[in-house]
Amino acid sequence: MLGSVFKRKGGNSAPTSASEDAFVPESRDGMAKRVMGKLRRGEEIPSRLVGLQYGALARGAWLRFAIFIAAALPAMVVWKAAAGGMIVGGWFALVVMMALAMMRIERTFTDAERRQLGSDELRTHLATVGLAGGLWVAPMLIFPEVLSTGNAAQYAVMVMLIGVFVLSLSVVPTAAMVFIGTFGIGGAIGPAIRGDWVAVIAQLAFSGTIAGGALALSRLYLRLRLTEASLAEKAETVSLLLHEFEENSADWLWSVDSSRRVRGVSPRFAHALQMGPHEADGQPLLRLIAGDGWESGSLPSSLRDLAERLKRRESFSNLMVRVNVGGRSRWWELSGTPKHDEHGQFSGFRGVGSDVTEQRESAEKIAQLARYDQLTGLPNRMMLTEALGTALQRAEQWRTRCAFLMIDLDRFKAVNDTLGHQIGDELLAQVSRRLRVLMGQHDTCGRLGGDEFAVVMADVNDRNAVDRMAHAIIDVLSKPYDVDHHTLYVGASVGSAIGPRDARTVETLMRNADLALYRSKDEGGGSHFAYEPQMHAHAEERRKLEFALRHALERDELTLAFQPVVHAETEQVMSFEALLRWNSAEFGPISPAKFIPIAEDTRLIVPIGEWALRRACEEAARWPSNIRIAVNVSAEQMLDASFASTVVSALASSGLAAERLELEVTESIFLRDGGAAQNTLQQIQSLGCGIALDDFGTGYSSLGYLRNNRFTTIKIDRSFVQGAAKDSPESLAIIRAVVAMADALDMTTTAEGVESERELDRIRQLGCTKIQGFLFGRPMGAIEAAALLARDADRKIA
Repeated sequence: MLGSVFKRKGGNSAPTSASEDAFVPESRDGMAKRVMGKLRRGEEIPSRLVGLQYGALARGAWLRFAIFIAAALPAMVVWKAAAGGMIVGGWFALVVMMALAMMRIERTFTDAERRQLGSDELRTHLATVGLAGGLWVAPMLIFPEVLSTGNAAQYAVMVMLIGVFVLSLSVVPTAAMVFIGTFGIGGAIGPAIRGDWVAVIAQLAFSGTIAGGALALSRLYLRLRLTEASLAEKAETVSLLLHEFEENSADWLWSVDSSRRVRGVSPRFAHALQMGPHEADGQPLLRLIAGDGWESGSLPSSLRDLAERLKRRESFSNLMVRVNVGGRSRWWELSGTPKHDEHGQFSGFRGVGSDVTEQRESAEKIAQLARYDQLTGLPNRMMLTEALGTALQRAEQWRTRCAFLMIDLDRFKAVNDTLGHQIGDELLAQVSRRLRVLMGQHDTCGRLGGDEFAVVMADVNDRNAVDRMAHAIIDVLSKPYDVDHHTLYVGASVGSAIGPRDARTVETLMRNADLALYRSKDEGGGSHFAYEPQMHAHAEERRKLEFALRHALERDELTLAFQPVVHAETEQVMSFEALLRWNSAEFGPISPAKFIPIAEDTRLIVPIGEWALRRACEEAARWPSNIRIAVNVSAEQMLDASFASTVVSALASSGLAAERLELEVTESIFLRDGGAAQNTLQQIQSLGCGIALDDFGTGYSSLGYLRNNRFTTIKIDRSFVQGAAKDSPESLAIIRAVVAMADALDMTTTAEGVESERELDRIRQLGCTKIQGFLFGRPMGAIEAAALLARDADRKIA
């Protein structure tokens, strides 16, 4: 029973509010000490426990006074014959004075539950109770023979009243025990002197029984009061939380009765309904939020779902509902729980709701970013891959054929190099518009990246359909383009593969179409080649490049270039991105776009990537301690079991601090074995290294990667930077959404490919953290990078 009583956390300080009075279970010994009020000089009993006891004591002070006086009346009859009227009268006067003193002291404890009681107050009360007990014992010691004079009935009444007095005092068990001890022991001394051991045993048994009853009552009282306090505290907490919710939350509470009519409309809910609380009260909830659909019966599926849940009286949580309020379509997120009255009868629903229209629209824009190429508006690689997978599955199921066409623009690089990326991007946008015109009902075109496009033909009825589509693409894309007063001529090369004839998997079919495309490019472009098993001309070139690449490290043909990344506001260099370069003794300078895919396909990227990582760390260790280094990491490296150990070794051998290293990854690392990649990322992050998400929005973008991984930086692709500089609403909205999302997730943002002052100004306005691009520096050697840092430091000092 003692274990059910609780003590206050945090020592003996007085509580200042209900929320501070938290209780935890206490041991029997510790609880007994506190219930019994064990005191040491200078020690104060915990206010919460003692306050409950003495507060109740104060409320019963008048009752104990009356019982104390009533018990004295039969006592006067008992002792009058032996002591005489004068002595008994004097004793009675002392009883009244003692009762008054005790009542006066107990009345001072009226506010005991709200303040800290000192040990001096408690000792004074206990001393008074002890004196009261002694006052009753004195006649019993002086006149031990009273029971033998025929006054047993009056004595029994007196003892009974004393018992009642003790039980009324039991709310403070310490005081009750003091009185019982004095009264019981003192009452047993007289019979013991005259050898009446039966009376001694009776006196002690009575005292023990009363003592046990007093302790039991005390423990029961404390348990009830603590339970009551706990319930009150919980109710207050709930009230405070609801008040805080209503005051500071953008959400609102809603409630409907059993007829699904809104009741108790809060101001926030009324504001969401765009009407007054009294105007909305009593109206059917669905009518209020259905708009014109209520009369026509054409409710959105989400509203019908809500109506079904209300009808079935089932709880729901975070239900997205499309509503029509004030003539405008909005999105609400609702949660609700059925409520019942005291008889268990269903009485309606209560719940919480919020307007998530802006979040929904932002999510839709970001979802579009994940599946569509923002420059052209065409499906990106991810969506094309899904479309091809569906087409292959259908072809297998219905024994038909599908096709995948890869398209590469001829001479596009020359346009970019001579006229710049802005002209090149506009050209790509026009290419996409021309491709759309050619698409049939079962065809999907998209952009794979750069100047590569693709077409998925889900239903190929005859053998010539693919060739007709390919030549139509070549003819349309080869016509002149008018871009910013420039007349441009670019052609197109097409490679195709038929599924499931040429391959039964998405990856293999795309690879075979790529092989055919290489053949078309080798033949000078402007042509279409279908995949053939004997087609290995381009593969031979790749084989030679692969062979040369295998010896590139030992021949010291690989180098690193460093491109600066600067602070958006101060333009101080914050870091460098390490970029891999290959100058082959046999083939000359080779573009990373050409040899990196070969390295990844052959897993040569693992040793090459390790070399790049170690060299970058060694070089960065020579820079000032505030400058970081970013190193690109491929999916093959992330899936290598020893990659995390490689990072540790590179940091240890170079002496570079882990927080100065940032590894850049793309979403593609999650497509092959997302679990392994995520595990590797977590190991690297535990070292203190940063992780940047590169090319966000141009490939396999997914918000799930941001939710499941703690990236430090999101790199915004150049296409969005250019779009923002042109005041493209889509690019501006997307960059704002990415920056806001990054800020919320405690990430930084890097805008890539900034090449003009207008782009710089726009990026600054949008709140990007860092900038990378030709405006602040092209990729440079290690010596040039060190010189740039020196100039940057001199400028900072100046």
